[in-house]
Amino acid sequence: MKNQNMLKRIVSNQLFIPIIALLILTLINLINDPSFFKITLVTNNAGNPMLSGSLITILDFGSELGILAIGMTLVTAASGGQDISVGATIAIAGSAMLRILCGKEAHPETIQAPIILAFLVACLVGMACGLFNGTLVAVFKIQPMIATLILFTAGRSIGAWINHNQLPIVPDPKFAYFGGVIPGIPIPTTVFIVIACIIVMALILKFTNLGLYTQAVGINEKSARLNGINPTAIKILSFVILGLCVAVAALIKVSRLSTINYSVIAKDIEMDAILAVALGGNALSGGKFNMWASILGAYVIQFLTTTLYKFDVQSDALAAYKAVVVIILVVFSAPTVREGCSKLVKKLSPARKEAA
Repeated sequence: MKNQNMLKRIVSNQLFIPIIALLILTLINLINDPSFFKITLVTNNAGNPMLSGSLITILDFGSELGILAIGMTLVTAASGGQDISVGATIAIAGSAMLRILCGKEAHPETIQAPIILAFLVACLVGMACGLFNGTLVAVFKIQPMIATLILFTAGRSIGAWINHNQLPIVPDPKFAYFGGVIPGIPIPTTVFIVIACIIVMALILKFTNLGLYTQAVGINEKSARLNGINPTAIKILSFVILGLCVAVAALIKVSRLSTINYSVIAKDIEMDAILAVALGGNALSGGKFNMWASILGAYVIQFLTTTLYKFDVQSDALAAYKAVVVIILVVFSAPTVREGCSKLVKKLSPARKEAA
């Protein structure tokens, strides 16, 4: 009985499915190519030493997805819907950042403003986009996916308009540190950025009622209002926080190349962010959430992407392969499936005792 209860607690834990998925992907790569886990020290184009390998790639590019998963989890929990405009908003925030850094010239000899100022502007732009989406959802009662479809459709064009359809290039090599490595530190800077974001969010959830209020609004908006919670403010705040996460992701994305391609940057990243939330076992209809499961889900998604590339899957077919695998994982992470597994364990346990 004790073992049965322990097994039930393990299976019902939200971290169970993403951890199992992580173990399966690890096993597949160990069997197929053990060198997948090899980490070497190399020199990048700037002459700086950096760690290289598939695991480093997962940590590096999974960081952007992990940051977005933080905001997407809050939006999903509070509104019962998802923001499909984060990729386009990255284009807007990134373009605004480049506008500040490069000024009116597409190829200036020096940056025209401090990097910190450009980043703050990107944060304001990202939060403004979040405020726009949140207002449509919370005030005008538009379904989140429909409300965010506006920026999803127009966002990349807005980004191109900000810089007159030019592709500005940041001349300062220090700007590339945010998406690369800091000289003397071989670990990707993105790892430190996502750790900082996780720490900030952990402190917010621990010392404020944001998590409690968000779950209350997502579970029952009317009851939350009767208990003195303002559902409109909570929903808008969740979208604004996601906008802030988008700005951080935009900093990383633009920093990687010191420029921007409006039509390609962060393409389909909103789908991966939503899948990360779902893979973490969070109900896409809103309510109770587990932030850490979403972040782990983001790295599982990146692990899956890197694994598919390792198997020489063509980039145009990558989405199809990923969709099949992710659908399986999400189905197994559904509460109904978990309950079914728990009932099956209960039925099998008496049978085992009788056999004994």
